[in-house]
Amino acid sequence: MSETDSGHVTAYYCPFCASQDLRPAGPRGGDWECRGCTRVFSVRFLGLVVGS
Repeated sequence: MSETDSGHVTAYYCPFCASQDLRPAGPRGGDWECRGCTRVFSVRFLGLVVGS
């Protein structure tokens, strides 16, 4: 996944069925429609965890 300026990332596969048949969904960025399982989902990059 690659980060975008809005904090949303590009999904390369569906987190529910692992299909790669994804299309952008909705008016805002970061929403994805899976043609394999007909789910719509959103993926966001929140940050990195610093190890101790």
